[in-house]
Amino acid sequence: MMLSRIAESLYWMARHLERVDNTARVLDINVVHMLEADENATEEMQWKPLLAIVNAETAYARTYPDERITVQRVIHLLTQDRHNPGCLFNSLKLARENARVVRDRISNAMWETLNQFWLATDKHLATTLPPWRAAEFYAFVHREVATFFGLSQSTMMRGQAYGFTALGSLQERADMTARILDVRYHLLLPDASRVGSPLDYYQWGALLKSLSCFETYRRQYQSGITPLEVVEFVVLNPNYPRSLTYCVNGMAQALERIGHSPNGAVKNQLLALRAHLSGITAAHILEQGLHEYLDEFLARLGALSDALQADYFDAYLGDAP
Repeated sequence: MMLSRIAESLYWMARHLERVDNTARVLDINVVHMLEADENATEEMQWKPLLAIVNAETAYARTYPDERITVQRVIHLLTQDRHNPGCLFNSLKLARENARVVRDRISNAMWETLNQFWLATDKHLATTLPPWRAAEFYAFVHREVATFFGLSQSTMMRGQAYGFTALGSLQERADMTARILDVRYHLLLPDASRVGSPLDYYQWGALLKSLSCFETYRRQYQSGITPLEVVEFVVLNPNYPRSLTYCVNGMAQALERIGHSPNGAVKNQLLALRAHLSGITAAHILEQGLHEYLDEFLARLGALSDALQADYFDAYLGDAP
């Protein structure tokens, strides 16, 4: 059986590391595609959506009281600003600290990979990261995170430890997918009256690339990029690894490995999440309002987090070994 503090550390190790990759993902797309944007697009128009995606608008205003948004400021705040708890640097630090607590529950290869990743990142970010070097750094981040999770797939026993690791990763991924879709779909539109109309190729491409599914989407839908098909793919497709449906299904499988929900609250919240995604089409989602639909999804995901805390992390999972 497993102590609650071990379960919590496994969960947050994976969740923080997934957050590292997600933060690098949205920053990377903006950095790489800065030059492809509309020539009339200001830095604020290009970078403000990222602050909303990672919920850093308040932190930005606190750090930069003039609230002038520039590429260098956003990169610094979201990548290496030690005073921003949600920056990539701090998320990786927390992932490593939680991994250190559970070293006997993960493989040596996983620990060594994460520790070396941390040491290299600490060195990379010892000085200010300029935009021209950022894309290279974010590519390094993607490789290291992929290596860690690949090792978790190939070296961990499929028991409770693996269940909590998968649960943390998938829950964070679902949260970010919903935020990226919501913010990109709405804030990048010229005006609210055009919600549901086709965006230009660049904007839709940026959205899909933020979710690492541009090529996959184009193979699935060969008639171009439309709001209806993007929502269908990103929200409802059970085979796309970053879709909301895939993540929630994976969370259900992880909870089966974990077992023993003392109060049943976690199971109830998961059933509510699955019900939210079942029996609905992309057309119905857009008709009722994508923003409202995703808001409800994120609220239910937050309720699941609260239930996990109460059911698993605030009490022992059985007797101590």
